[in-house]
Amino acid sequence: MFLGIDHVGLMTDDPARAGTFMKLLGMSLTDQGAADAYGVSCDFWQFSDDARETAVELVAPTRDDSAIAVPLSTRGPGLYHVAFEVDDLDADAEELVAAGFVRIDEDPHPGARPGMRVQFLYLPEPVNSLMELVQYDQPRRRKG
Repeated sequence: MFLGIDHVGLMTDDPARAGTFMKLLGMSLTDQGAADAYGVSCDFWQFSDDARETAVELVAPTRDDSAIAVPLSTRGPGLYHVAFEVDDLDADAEELVAAGFVRIDEDPHPGARPGMRVQFLYLPEPVNSLMELVQYDQPRRRKG
């Protein structure tokens, strides 16, 4: 079951500079981490420390073969994905694949936050967008 929007991912090759703009918007850096499977660092910005609040994630490459290397070099910085918190990542991913989403990750990977598992899916039509499913050991949002 989908519990809500966890974060919106923005790709950048300059997270420190992008962070100055997050501060101008009144946001604070609430979490940092790395998703090693994807070769990225992740800075999470929010208006409050409430874990249920939707975050803006600044995603930056940590190596040349990072998951964002190609889109960052071809499209430049900007919107990368929308991440939804789910309560059953495996079942929810299967449901989306059956509905026409394309699996980017064959299996879930550890995310950048403690207790976070993630899996990326792509919806070519009608929105041409990348989606991340996020499941935490301890859910941040409640059902219904």
